[in-house]
Amino acid sequence: ANLEGRYIGRSDPPLCEQGRAQLRELAAGCEYPSVQRVYTSPLLRARQTAEMIYPSQEQETVDKLRELDFGDFEGRTAAELEHDQAFRAWIAAPPSARTPNGESGAEAVAYIFAQMMEQRMTDAAVVTHGTLIMNLLAAMGLPQRSLLRWNTQPGAGYTLLLTPQMWMRDHKFEVYGQIPLRRV
Repeated sequence: ANLEGRYIGRSDPPLCEQGRAQLRELAAGCEYPSVQRVYTSPLLRARQTAEMIYPSQEQETVDKLRELDFGDFEGRTAAELEHDQAFRAWIAAPPSARTPNGESGAEAVAYIFAQMMEQRMTDAAVVTHGTLIMNLLAAMGLPQRSLLRWNTQPGAGYTLLLTPQMWMRDHKFEVYGQIPLRRV
């Protein structure tokens, strides 16, 4: 469905062979940061991605990391929706906006950050879905950017810096790099 550009929020297909090949290629030429814990969406494609990126790490499944429910847009492509007024309004709306009969995802990371502060963890990986990543970074990331400027490819993402003071005061975090890192 990703290869076809379909919105596949709550649908639960496995990671396709092209996705597996892309992750193997990334792992061969890149390096993912070491982490103390791996949090992942309960959806199969995210769990399979986490297993490939962090094969020796135990995963903690977090239901709130599930891809957004695309509601009326589920299973459809942007091309199929380009003349749909509700779709155009959703694309132009703030990151916290819900799709018709769907949901937003701005609350998803609070559990992980609270757990990290409570357990004094300094490094964690979150393996989740593109639209959720884009929404969270647009809503809480610094520097502030529009939703579409936070787009990332499968197997790639961002490193975040979070201090308890920044989180408690603003519910924001600093985005300071992209991952994986290319090996030299």
